[in-house]
Amino acid sequence: MVFSSLFFVFFFFVICMTVCLTRKRLRAQNITLLIFSLLFYAWGGPILLLLLCTVTFICWLGGRLLGTIELRFHRKLVLTITVAACVLIFVFFKYTNFLADILKPILGFEGVVPQIVLPIGISFYTFQLISYVADVYKGDTEAQQSYWTLLLYAALFHQCVAGPIVRYSDVAEELAHREITLSDFSSGISRFAVGLAKKSLLANPCGALAATALAAKGLETASAGTIALGTICYMLQIYLDFSAYSDMAIGMGKMCGLHYCENFNYPYVSRSVTEFWRRWHISLSTFFRDYVYIPLGGNRRGLKRQILNLFCVWLLTGLWHGSSWNYVLWGLYYFVFLVLEKFLLKKETAPPPLWKRLLQHAGLLIVVWFGWILFYFEDFSLLATAVSGLFCGNGNAFWDLNARLTLLNNVFFLAVSIIACLPLIPWLKVKLSELSSSNNAWRWLEQTTDALAPTVLLFLSFLSLIGNTYNPFLYFQF
Repeated sequence: MVFSSLFFVFFFFVICMTVCLTRKRLRAQNITLLIFSLLFYAWGGPILLLLLCTVTFICWLGGRLLGTIELRFHRKLVLTITVAACVLIFVFFKYTNFLADILKPILGFEGVVPQIVLPIGISFYTFQLISYVADVYKGDTEAQQSYWTLLLYAALFHQCVAGPIVRYSDVAEELAHREITLSDFSSGISRFAVGLAKKSLLANPCGALAATALAAKGLETASAGTIALGTICYMLQIYLDFSAYSDMAIGMGKMCGLHYCENFNYPYVSRSVTEFWRRWHISLSTFFRDYVYIPLGGNRRGLKRQILNLFCVWLLTGLWHGSSWNYVLWGLYYFVFLVLEKFLLKKETAPPPLWKRLLQHAGLLIVVWFGWILFYFEDFSLLATAVSGLFCGNGNAFWDLNARLTLLNNVFFLAVSIIACLPLIPWLKVKLSELSSSNNAWRWLEQTTDALAPTVLLFLSFLSLIGNTYNPFLYFQF
């Protein structure tokens, strides 16, 4: 079940919110959320629900033990065993087939390794629970005594499948004491409507264009223009798709009185790779910083150790995204650029001139664009064909009728998609708010826009989703 399906929007979530809002006691609201979250997760397979409950139980027990043990050695032992158990389960389900493909030629094994189904969201809820145990160990949060409350935290259907990675300390108080306000509920509806529209009206068509342009069957003969347009569409799709999921998760959380962290901050406006990763998938970046980079020593143990720590972080970042070598390559690709920026580029003490800012921005977009090409093709032969085709290395044309028609037929749509990746609309909202503070006409326009925009977006999304068979969420696979 995906957030952008008509069944979820007009049946599952409506019933969940109706039951929640008619429960006066917080305990009853939490029970409702837990039941619907378990139903949502079991939709992908009841056996996978057992896995979620098992990992949660391991971390709940580890947290309880850490809450009672005082000796440092014993606390480290409990932390190590708990985290190791979670990681082993995670590796078994996500990387067994990948590791088997690596080891089979080395060991001379010729048998068939059974394909293991990847549980949806396992990367997200595993990292959330590991962060909970680590925070209890560090004393940043108290151990949760109730298994069911911790299970609610791990299983909340708003964000357990594709993030953001919500830390327990950020929502612990709200799980125990919260109130659903009219302001939060209204803001949540607006945020959900924006996410749904971003997904159904923009991300899905971008994905369809990318899939057509980069199809394996015609990739070798595709013109450089077709490949370039396809990769640009994928670059737009992956941001619009993942940020749309985060928008919907944050919006649904607000409607329930829960406030999740922001996960995207318009990363394509960045001027450096470092800035890009401060804006892209913020919850994952901060997780690796706080629970991998800093515990390894960060930048406190000399230059060589810092580079090694960065290497470990970006190797794990690549592997986290998928059990394929292209993801490893993608992670190490960013490692190289981050090291170059950190140690070779001088830090600017004054704002650079406009021409230099534009040049930095263009360079960043090229780096990110090529990174998404590495990310898209799991098959290295197809990756080589695509990269070669960009430079007409396959004997292909630079530009052809197909590229021309694709661009002309979608130029307006692509322009809107690009605008959606920029902070233009938030900037206009701020300006409108400033004008409305001193003028009744502007105030009326602001209030009318705030009231009508969610309705219009939901209606357009509904029309788009009817009969639409292309409706994946890219990050469900991670």
